[in-house]
Amino acid sequence: MIPFLDLGRINEPHQARVREATHRVLQSGWYITGREVEQFERQFAHFCGTRHCIGVANGLDALTLVLKAWDFPANSEVIVPSNAYIASLLSVTLANLTPVFVEPDPHTYLVDPSRIEAAITGQTKAILPVHLYGRCCAMGPIRELAERYNLLILEDAAQAHGAIYDGQRAGSLGDASGWSFYPSKNLGALGDAGAITTNDDLLADRLRSLRNYGSSQKYVNDYIGHNSRLDELQAAILVAKLPYLTTENEVRRKLAKLYLQGIDNPDVLLPPTDQVEQDVWHLFVIRHPRRDALRLFLQERGIGTDVHYPIPPHRQRAYKEYAHYSFPISEQLHREVVSLPLNTALTEREVSYIIDTINQFGG
Repeated sequence: MIPFLDLGRINEPHQARVREATHRVLQSGWYITGREVEQFERQFAHFCGTRHCIGVANGLDALTLVLKAWDFPANSEVIVPSNAYIASLLSVTLANLTPVFVEPDPHTYLVDPSRIEAAITGQTKAILPVHLYGRCCAMGPIRELAERYNLLILEDAAQAHGAIYDGQRAGSLGDASGWSFYPSKNLGALGDAGAITTNDDLLADRLRSLRNYGSSQKYVNDYIGHNSRLDELQAAILVAKLPYLTTENEVRRKLAKLYLQGIDNPDVLLPPTDQVEQDVWHLFVIRHPRRDALRLFLQERGIGTDVHYPIPPHRQRAYKEYAHYSFPISEQLHREVVSLPLNTALTEREVSYIIDTINQFGG
């Protein structure tokens, strides 16, 4: 059986370093916002090319805290892609703001810059592009629109650790960026963890208070804040794994190339190949008009798959007020996408078997 994801196998090469990091934290007697968090924040900011990194509890909090820190008037509008994971939408509504959905480019699955301008109104305050599947959005046109209409940009970089656009890494392409280090990410902790990167000094100061009950001095609260702190244990684990992220992303690229070169099925639509070396291939997502039949075919032959994501955000019960919206591109993508195994524990032999099996489907 080739599982879609085996976190035990993925983390096996890091076990000794993780044990040492865990021991170091336990021996320190300091478990919240200490030296390990400071070290990770410094190193990850350097990795992304930003002045600041602020560790928080998870990726959703990272996005939500930035939107709250910007202090927009209630019900201001934020442009979001109509096909991303629900966390992007949740961050907007949790900040008491109004999401405005924009359809993706059907080839890249990322928010389509050519559709953004028509969605901008006098109430629009920010654009929230999502670097889905490990590929950066077309940030040049998005930044041009943001400058023209005086909008802020919040990158959702939860799937893009190390991805590059125009020579810059994700996390440095907007006014702020939200990160998740959920265990399945390219840089994964062993539990929930997140961070924000930014070059804005004032925003960074406010975020450090907001994550800590709105306090920058013990028992003195300047803001109505949150308890959203990256803990020392997860920070130490991320410090142990960060030096290997670039190498592990190269492994993902190598496997993605094998898929791109080997899959030859007329009904399978492959990901775009124009930035193979810049993408970090968090997921390898193909499309097929009979997605569920393909998944069953692969499962019967010992190959695990997943769907990212089966239900568009506007069709979730939690957001029934948006159920009447029609986003045909997003809805088709959600019906057709399927994620193949792609991770650093996968072998080339396993990838070859997956390719051969896909090529047999529907023949």
